[in-house]
Amino acid sequence: MMAGRDIKQKLFHVGVMALVGVFAATSNAQQLEPRAYWPAPTGTNVLAVSYQHTSGDIIVDQSLPVTGVDSSFDYLQLSYQHFLDIAGRTASISVAQTWADGQTTGVFNDEDFVRKTSGPLDTTVRASINLLGAQAMSRADFRDLRTLPRPILGASLSVSAPTGSYDPEKVINLGSNRWAFKPGIGGIYPLTSQWLLEGAIDIWFFQDNDDFLGKTRQQDPIGQFQAHLVRRFTPGFWASVDANWYVGGRTTVDGDGNKDLQRNSRLGVTLVYPLEGGQALRLAASTGAATETGGEYNLVSLTWFRLF
Repeated sequence: MMAGRDIKQKLFHVGVMALVGVFAATSNAQQLEPRAYWPAPTGTNVLAVSYQHTSGDIIVDQSLPVTGVDSSFDYLQLSYQHFLDIAGRTASISVAQTWADGQTTGVFNDEDFVRKTSGPLDTTVRASINLLGAQAMSRADFRDLRTLPRPILGASLSVSAPTGSYDPEKVINLGSNRWAFKPGIGGIYPLTSQWLLEGAIDIWFFQDNDDFLGKTRQQDPIGQFQAHLVRRFTPGFWASVDANWYVGGRTTVDGDGNKDLQRNSRLGVTLVYPLEGGQALRLAASTGAATETGGEYNLVSLTWFRLF
């Protein structure tokens, strides 16, 4: 009986600690992603279903020339992640698809508007590899890492494909009608066996949207730094305090520059709790801490994970 409980605990832990912050239904530059570079045993798969609600000054693309924004959106996301061995290192690949439904009010070209939107957002694919501290591992190796955490350094590349719902005659859309790429690097430093400090730096690069109200819209890169203080309680049960700061994203439309530089930050908290059968729940909330352009909104999300 004790052996059976031990096996279940190990499965719960593997499933929960493998979770990464692939949930990004809102603007990509505003992600808070604890555990993004924490490894898992080779062959681990994680399926996740997420619900998120946002309210406040939020639109999918914060660079749009819209003021006085007041939105309320519900998001549903399905994501899948697989861990594998690349050159002896822990690596993973994930894909996430989000659907949204909501309403935005605001001012565009000095006129009030109301825009109801429903449909898919752009599809995101993320690949990552641990460069230091996390060789490809078995479950036994992973248990050793859990017992005695060590510094980890990883790199990633996210790609956002223009698959979302897009109407070229509307200023507010769920899709962005362009490709975007985000290389990043991040690390984990164990303060103790229970307290972990995580950090990451990444930059979003955007292709042009050549069908924006009949014009071409360009956007500068957006750089982001995020930090997380993680407290591990029992196997699979952990919480974190999350913060980020991002800057950039100024846009031009047919060569005319906009005053829309983003220089914002957010604060949040995350709680993950294991369930029976290799499942887990994650509750997360965040709010704008300092906002220069857009991003002054509240967010709450609930995610169900399943290991197989």
